[in-house]
Amino acid sequence: MLAGRIYLDHNATTPLDPQVRAAIVEALAEPAGNPSSLHRFGQRARAAIDDARGDVAALVGGTPSEIVFTSGGTESDNFALRGALRAAEPSRRRLLFSAIEHHAVLHAAKALGREGYEVDTVRARGDGALDLEDLERKLDERVALVAVMLVNNETGVIQPVAEAARLARARGALLHCDAVQAAGRVAIDVTELGVDTLALSAHKIHGPQGVGALWIRRGTRLVAWLAGGGQERNRRAGTENVAGIVGFGCAARLARERREQDVERVGALRDRLEVALLALPGVRRNGEASRVTNTSNLSFDGVFAESLLMALDLDGVAVSTGAACAAGAVEPSHVLRAMGLPPARVESSLRFSFGRANTEQDVDTAVAKVVKAIEKQRQNRRSS
Repeated sequence: MLAGRIYLDHNATTPLDPQVRAAIVEALAEPAGNPSSLHRFGQRARAAIDDARGDVAALVGGTPSEIVFTSGGTESDNFALRGALRAAEPSRRRLLFSAIEHHAVLHAAKALGREGYEVDTVRARGDGALDLEDLERKLDERVALVAVMLVNNETGVIQPVAEAARLARARGALLHCDAVQAAGRVAIDVTELGVDTLALSAHKIHGPQGVGALWIRRGTRLVAWLAGGGQERNRRAGTENVAGIVGFGCAARLARERREQDVERVGALRDRLEVALLALPGVRRNGEASRVTNTSNLSFDGVFAESLLMALDLDGVAVSTGAACAAGAVEPSHVLRAMGLPPARVESSLRFSFGRANTEQDVDTAVAKVVKAIEKQRQNRRSS
């Protein structure tokens, strides 16, 4: 990160871990070889991919053969949704998804709706968790797939995926889980969750951008949506990104090995920030259900979030108003709106998300700068 700046936007992307960077550099230094080639150069590349596949599978409790490498979480989500619906029986053309999903799921679902599939949202509760009663009401024999994320990217709230999967299975539907924000922050076991597909992204766990994975339960039918070669067991055409995949594998191994210590240390930092800021008048937390320890979504009465974000950026602190893919969007957070928060509160909310390199000094400095920026904006509004 840039010297002198404080980075509190790890839900958008995480810095490369030094070990991951070293693994990528080593992979790039290897003689070029296409992993599909039969000669020694190609087989060395194939072996590196296989090693990484094992590390990514271990992160979620799956087997290597169930991992398909992709270009990132967005492709993984699209593959799961499109692939499942196109493979479903003709009587099952319905997709259910939570109203607080990432745009990778929301926009893919809307596109499928335009293609003639029936799509419908499932409500969220005011505490930020999926409304399981609403899901149960909407599940019927026409549903092919239910999509529920494991951890919400804006509030950090952990969603009841295992319960949703049981409801879906009882009606003969599959369940897709976007676990992009969950990896490295909660223990993931695909067997315990009972899901059929699960999306991951390397750059959320201190790996490289532009590489992800979709775990597909053995026996689950998905129609591949990229035409080309037979890579990834005919499930995802295109020559593999060897260096990126190697980096992903290293990041997955580190995330599994360090998860407990990362969760504890980062949680202490998040709590330190919340104790300080929630003591201020007009500051409230958004998302009261169980959360991952690195995320805090707070609203500040009398302040516009985008103005506060820009003021903090000028003062050397990077935070977010929500999903990075929605940056610059005029619309307020769809997640907070789906939770039923009033517009003024939605428009005054910021997300702070912590990572492996943050320190107590980062928190204390950031708190002081947030307090200064809030006071200035509130004073300006009172005098205008």
